[in-house]
Amino acid sequence: MENAEVLVEIRDLVKNFSIRGGIFSREIGQVHAVSGVSLQIRKGETLGLVGESGCGKSTLGRCLLRLLQPTAGQIYFKGQDITDLKARELRKLRRRMQIIFQDPYASLNPRMTVEEILSEPLEIHKLCASKQEQRVRIFKLLNLCGLRRESISKYPHEFSGGQRQRICIARALAVEPEFIVCDEPVSALDVSIQAQIINLMQDLQAELGLTYLFIAHDLKVVEHISTRVAVMYLGKIVELADAEALYSAPKHPYTQALLSAIPIPDPNFKKERVILRGDVPSPIEPPKGCHFHPRCPIAKVNCSTEAPILRCSNRSDAASHVSSCHYSG
Repeated sequence: MENAEVLVEIRDLVKNFSIRGGIFSREIGQVHAVSGVSLQIRKGETLGLVGESGCGKSTLGRCLLRLLQPTAGQIYFKGQDITDLKARELRKLRRRMQIIFQDPYASLNPRMTVEEILSEPLEIHKLCASKQEQRVRIFKLLNLCGLRRESISKYPHEFSGGQRQRICIARALAVEPEFIVCDEPVSALDVSIQAQIINLMQDLQAELGLTYLFIAHDLKVVEHISTRVAVMYLGKIVELADAEALYSAPKHPYTQALLSAIPIPDPNFKKERVILRGDVPSPIEPPKGCHFHPRCPIAKVNCSTEAPILRCSNRSDAASHVSSCHYSG
């Protein structure tokens, strides 16, 4: 996988949101949602992206697809710079990059049948020569995502949450994409249904050669589905590694705290918890130096003035395991 083609790459990506107020609605501040993130996503892999609510995960995913225009930085898809593509070129690119949203209840139009929902992307991209060919393709999508043929004439309110998410997956697959951003696709579902959707996504990836950016809160789900995992804190990537390496030997203090909070279903197993002090700082005024230093149990004086960079540890680990901490590793 390390030698696989880089499908998506971002370089020094920044996304700020303006805060406006006063009589003339002037800009009075900015929310620093994503602060200089650089990542590569290789063809055929699943890159997990984890972190607390508000750390910028979903914003990063939407910038990747140009659903949000980044403030600064570059986005590359198969070597092509797509950062400033105009609407016409961007529409062509939409076929190759899709998204599965978090809430299956809000992401489907309640006034459209399943056939209309799945027909829409096919018609926009002119992928079928006739209505008959379009219907055949929709039946194939339903079968691929584990839905019955009679679902085609039903409305979203007639389905359960898990079934709705299957429809959302079918809609994303309708245009035969290469890359899919999965924005917490199972967080709104029951645990038993989560497992079914995760297994479906893995089967589809193996069958269709898909590449995923999988955004989630649930660290056990991310461990199960991901090839590599990136940990995000307050707009920055603080650790990036192969899933097995990150879960077995986390380097950054924040990653260690996250993993220590995973519940273990064994009352006799005693695990040391890492308790972080304080709350997540405001993204309007992020701390200087290392963003994590106000809560870090090993922070020293220079952590408040010098921003660390992603680097390999001093140990003889693989170069693919990097973290941004002056003292970890």
